[in-house]
Order: sequence, then structure tokens, then C-alpha cells
Amino acid sequence: MNTHRTSTQNTEYGTRNTYISRVACSVFLIALLFSCSSPTPTPQVFPTFILITQDPNASPTPTPFQPSGQINTPLPTFTQAPPASATSTITLTTAPTQTATQTLTPLPASRTPTVVSVTTTVPQPTTPLRTNYILSATLDFDAHTLDADETIRYYNTTGVALSDIVLSVQPNRYGGAFSLLAVFQDNVALTTYSLNDQRLTLNLSQPLQPGSATTLGIKFTLNIPAKANEGLFGYDFNQINLVDWYPFVVPYVNGWVLHDPMPFGEHLVYDVSDIELNLKTGADVVVAASAPAEPNGEWTRYRLYGARTFTLSASDEFLMSESAVGLVKIRSYYFDGYKAAGDGILYAAVQAVSLYSVKFAPYPYETLAIVQTDIHDGMEYDGLVFLASDFYGQYGGGAKNNLTSIGVHEIAHQWWFGLVGNDQALEPWLDEMMATYSEKIFYEYNYPNYGNWWWQFRVDYFSPTGYVDTPIYSGGTFRAYTNAVYLRGAHFMEDLRVRMGDDDFFAFLKDYAARYSRGRVTTNDFFNTVRAHTGADLSDVMMEYFSGSY
Repeated sequence: MNTHRTSTQNTEYGTRNTYISRVACSVFLIALLFSCSSPTPTPQVFPTFILITQDPNASPTPTPFQPSGQINTPLPTFTQAPPASATSTITLTTAPTQTATQTLTPLPASRTPTVVSVTTTVPQPTTPLRTNYILSATLDFDAHTLDADETIRYYNTTGVALSDIVLSVQPNRYGGAFSLLAVFQDNVALTTYSLNDQRLTLNLSQPLQPGSATTLGIKFTLNIPAKANEGLFGYDFNQINLVDWYPFVVPYVNGWVLHDPMPFGEHLVYDVSDIELNLKTGADVVVAASAPAEPNGEWTRYRLYGARTFTLSASDEFLMSESAVGLVKIRSYYFDGYKAAGDGILYAAVQAVSLYSVKFAPYPYETLAIVQTDIHDGMEYDGLVFLASDFYGQYGGGAKNNLTSIGVHEIAHQWWFGLVGNDQALEPWLDEMMATYSEKIFYEYNYPNYGNWWWQFRVDYFSPTGYVDTPIYSGGTFRAYTNAVYLRGAHFMEDLRVRMGDDDFFAFLKDYAARYSRGRVTTNDFFNTVRAHTGADLSDVMMEYFSGSY
């Protein structure tokens, strides 16, 4: 286990009683502000998911860097803007029986407080040219097994005829975990395929022409392995985590993109897709998922639109607290003995989703699940993040702690990874740097007096060096890689902001999120968008932080 350097806990919210008192006062003041002016949210009607047969998909990515003397831990990682949206106030549930209305008040040290409205997005229905996944799966929690039928509707948008299709099968990297029972193409059994490590190659009976579509069927079982101490996929004594658990089609960019894994960093690259999961499991099992649950007898349906991954965590011991930001439901899943921490990260999530929805783009999904698990750091997926049990154990209230800082880092990945994707292996800074600097923005607006603490605790404590544009294969060690990509990345963003000025900098962030919403960006896309918002000379900043010329 890594040993974490813990901070002196701030006592502003140091006890449960002071926390409740603060919320109660806020509730009263906020209710006065919004009693006359706040619009009532209109309930959204979501379209029926187009069934191709029955099956969807899932997958994940890791996240932050934690202050520690010795670190050998995994790290964290994420097009066209979502159309429909609705504006509403923030509904805060501090406990299952307490509800209140809250407004977001950004409070940078240099500015006067202003009340900001929060816009939340309606998830979009299945889109014709996105890959569709529909999964029917039965999870035996006690036996640690899962049986699944998966249907994939794949549209050839590559511009070239395809003689094969490549899928990522991450469970096959765990000996004996994945069993492929059958493969079909357009309802005909497919026998010409190969499964090697993480790569499943389907040799098509005839080339799939540009603009054409095909339907793939896959039957498989998972013998879910015991979770490694530092890992995420698998089971432990009271929890099963299913991340990147089903075969998914990898992107095609002058060839199929499926990079080799590394001990640290993320190697997977995702297209956005529309996913439906029909799940059956034990009645006593609580499931945290990337999408809201729709009970249907002994089955539960989950639908997720425009996402890169679909992730599940199941336990018969989960406790849950919930809240909301506009139409977005936020749920915190934790274990007995950790309620204060579970409620604390829920409160921080409300603050983060509220702020980031204003500063970046509307939150891209219907729900957000925050899940306690036994890992070393945090991991982000569409609509769901995992946080280390150690962080929950260290929590003593307030916001000066790993649970809050790493928690909001992972939540920021809902924008920088989920909404705006990238190649996490070759250009990891495009999501990790952005998520790290989003922590700074979180503290700046919610806790303006904590700025110096954040820089020292999260960044400068490690005396970071290295080039921001370091791929996972060139990082050398976890510490050196994290220092370069995450921490030097935060300093680059701060210097870029100073050079551009606040107005242009935040206009850039919004434009960047809108331009590349549900797409994938490159380094050139990033700097082209920066230059569209400033005429400032950035050459010296670029030379200091980047190994290449862009």
C-alpha cells in the first residue's frame, strides 16, 4: 500500500454538526434568493433506445496523483455540442430526508461574488452514425460470474473499405477471466476471427464499404477475477467492479487504434457510442452504474448516450447518499463507517458539477456516481468515478484533503475525457492536465483562500520537472510521468491563463468543450483553439513546457 501524506484538516466543516448548520444557513439564504426567480425544471422525456437485438457496453480509465513519499500507483484519465438543455437551480440533499435549494457563487480572490445560473444537459438519443451497443447480462454476485449477449451496430465512417474490425477485450488480459462463446455477423456465425491478449480481430466475409453498417453479435462469459491490490477490475470481499468489461470496437485512424498497456497511465482510446445494458442480478445487490436504473421486473435497464465507457460497481453492502444539480442526479456510494466522508464528497461533487457546468459546458450525462473502492488513487469513467478507501479513512471534514482534491479531479474528467476525448496513451496531457488544473479552478471559486495550499499540497510538493507532452511510454516512472503531465501541466495552464487573460482563457475553455464535444482532440486542436482566442505570443511558454513545436 502507498503511504499518503495527509494534510492538516481544515475545521470549517470539521464536524457533522457544523456541516449541517452551515448547510441549513445556506438553505435559508438560497431559498430567499430563488423563491421568486427560479424556473421550475420541466421533467424530461427520454426517447426509446433503438434495440438491435439486446446488449450494450462498458469501460473505464484511472486518474490522480496523490501526495506521497513513494508512489507506484496507477493514474487518472477522458464531437459536437449537445443540443437540448434546461436551466434550473441546484437541489442539494444533505441527507435522505433533507432537501434544499442552493445557488452557485464563484468567488475568485480578486472578484466580487455573483450568482451564476447552472445549465444541465438532456442526454441525447441514439445517433445513427454512432456505434450502438446493447447488452443483456446476468451477474451472479456470489459466484463472481457474468453471462452476456452483446449486439453491436457498427457504422463504417472511416472513409475506407474494411476487411476486418478490431475490438478491445480487456478482460482477456486476466488469465481465464474471459470466454468467447460465439461471434455473429448479420445473424450468420463468424468463424474467421482471432483473439490474442486484448485484441479481437473479426475477419469479415466481405469488405464493409464506407457508409455501410453491420451488426455484430457476441456471446461471452466472465469468470470475474479477484481484484489486485492496486487494480480495479474484479471482486474483493464485498464488491465487484466491472470496468472495460465487454468487447468494444476501437477507433480507426489510419488503422485500428489499440495501444499496448503500461503499468501506469491509460492506453485505451474510445469513440463515443450509445449503450444499453439490461442487467439481472440478486435482489440484495446494489448497483452503481454510469446511467440511471430503469427497473423492469427481474431486469434493470440502463441507457447511456454519447459515452465512451459503461461501468458498474456492485455490492451487497453499499450505503448511498444523493443530491442533484438541476436535472443531474448525483449519488455517493460508500461503506459502513464512512458516512461523513460519503456525504463530504457528495457535497464537493455538487460544487464541482455546478461550477464546471458553468465554466466548461453543461454536464454531459444524466447521473454521476461516486464509488468508494480499495484502490490507491482514483479512476474516472463516463458518469462514474472511483475513489480510494484510504481517502475516505483520512477524511476529517473540510476541503483540504485527498478525497476532495482527487474527487473533483475525477469529476472534471467527465468533461476532459468523457465529453472531449483524446488519445490517452500518446497525448495523455490533453485530459490529465485539464483535470488537474480543474482542481485549481474548483478551489479558486469555492475556497479562494486555499490557493497556496493547493499548489503546495498537490503540485509543488513534488518539485515537478519534464515536458507536458510526454506519452505514457516515455514517462520512465510513475512519479516522473505524473510530474511532467499532471503537475507541470497545471503550471503551464496557469501561465497560459496569465498570458491570455481571464476573459479569453475561460472563453477558450468553453469553445474547446463545444467544438470537440463527443469527439477526440489532438495537440494541434488544443493550440488552434487557444490561438483563436488570443493574439499573445506564446512561443516562450511553449518552449518551456513542450518538447515539440505546435
